[in-house]
Amino acid sequence: MGSKNKLRRFKENETFANVVQPSREEVLDDSLKLKGNWRKEFFKNENPLVLELGCGKGEYSVNLAKAHPEVNFLGIDIKGARFWRGAKIALEENLKNVGFLRTQIELVDNIFEENEVDEIWITFPDPQIKYKRTKHRLTNEDFLQKYRKILKPDGVVHLKTDSEFMHGYTLGLLHGLDEEIEYAHHDVYGSQGAPDAVTNIQTFYERQYLEMGKKITYIRFKFR
Repeated sequence: MGSKNKLRRFKENETFANVVQPSREEVLDDSLKLKGNWRKEFFKNENPLVLELGCGKGEYSVNLAKAHPEVNFLGIDIKGARFWRGAKIALEENLKNVGFLRTQIELVDNIFEENEVDEIWITFPDPQIKYKRTKHRLTNEDFLQKYRKILKPDGVVHLKTDSEFMHGYTLGLLHGLDEEIEYAHHDVYGSQGAPDAVTNIQTFYERQYLEMGKKITYIRFKFR
C-alpha cells in the first residue's frame, strides 16, 4: 500500500464515528473515558461486548456483527490503514454494533475495566515462532493474564489460526495452567461439530490458505 494511500486512510479514519484512536499516553494515564463505559458510551446499549484482537482488515468483526446484531463487536489493531476497510464497510452498511480501536494489544487491560468483556477472538495472529519473539505471541502467559483480567468470569477466548505451532504452543500452555479447554481441533474444517462462527466466516487470507490445502486450527477456552 502506498504511503499516500495510507495517509488518506488515516485521515478518513479520523472522520469515522465507529473508530476510536486514543494516544498511548491517554491509555496509560487512565484518562480514557470509554474505559468501563464501552457499552453505554460507544455502542449506546447494554449488549455483550466481544473483542477481536489483531483484527486486520476487520473482516471477522464485521461478519460477526452481521450474524449477531444483539452483540457489540470491537476490532482492535495498531494498523489503522488496515481496519479502515472494515470500518468503512460497517458505516456503509449501517452496522451499529461494530467498531474499531487503534491501539497496541498489550494495552488491553488499560483500556477495559475488569470483567467488562464477554468474549475475545484472536484470528490468525503472527505466531512469532522465534524464541526471542515469545513475548509478542498473543497467547503467551502475560497476555493470558491480561485477558483474564478484562473478561467476565464466564468469558470465552477463541483462537483461530493456520499455524500448527501457535495451536500447539497455546494448547500446551493452557494445559500447563490447568485452564478449561472447551474445544480444540487441528483441522476445524475437517472435524464434525465445529462451531458455526468458526466455519461460516472466512477472511480473504483464510480462503487462500484453504485453497493451498493448509489446515485451519481452532481452540475455545475459559479461565478457571
